[in-house]
Amino acid sequence: MFNKKILSLFLISILTLQVFAAPHRSWVDDDSTDEESSEDDRWNWRNNSKLVIKSVYDKEFKEYGRIVEGYSVKEILKTLRKDTPLPDAVEYVAEDPKLMATSETEELGTSLYGGLPFQFGYCNGHNTKLNCLEYHRDSEYNLGTEDFILLLAKLSDVENEKIDSSKVKAFRVPKGVLVEVYASTLHYAPCHVDPSKGFKVLVALPKGTNVGTTATANRNLDDRKLFATNKWLFAHKDATSEVENGAYIGITGKNIDIANLIKKH
Repeated sequence: MFNKKILSLFLISILTLQVFAAPHRSWVDDDSTDEESSEDDRWNWRNNSKLVIKSVYDKEFKEYGRIVEGYSVKEILKTLRKDTPLPDAVEYVAEDPKLMATSETEELGTSLYGGLPFQFGYCNGHNTKLNCLEYHRDSEYNLGTEDFILLLAKLSDVENEKIDSSKVKAFRVPKGVLVEVYASTLHYAPCHVDPSKGFKVLVALPKGTNVGTTATANRNLDDRKLFATNKWLFAHKDATSEVENGAYIGITGKNIDIANLIKKH
């Protein structure tokens, strides 16, 4: 009789432990499942807390570029505003005849590139995503008719020919401010601040940049990354258009989208 009582108490104890333990295991499993299913949400939260849109007037921008002053750009801005399109997506033109013909172009271009041949084109439209990062062997200069945002990283952040998107910083460029983006700075298409206005941005580069492809001996990854003349490109796997055209997939991590960030600005 005594043994039966002990056995009964033992069984009751086992059942009690199972009852209390089961919810605990379920909570852990559910939490793990939630973490997996909400990975994008967690990433967005982290980026919204860490990826802060700074100004090109902030000291942090000095590592990526500088503000260029002293030259009039009124005619260039007027031409950008009146004579270039504003598409729903992004449109890039390496050299635009009307931008090359303004009364300010020759003087400014000569100063920017020290007498080397140059081209003035544009990158216009609407965009909130990173998609790719490119670099040239020379600085690029940008000037917008409206405020716009540059997503930038450093060439020195590249490791084993890959760069993680967490290295990217965001900088707001006020309208009418001319900025130099250093040759050592990775960049790509601007992002708009106001979707109703989009962006119209001057792109000044050495003549011949981005106007075609160049055959190489294909002996290293530099050759693999060469996407166009004087244009080395890292693409994110989600950059469908570029990847389909043979771009090197070199951006790891999430494809940054600042759509939620610009709502706060």
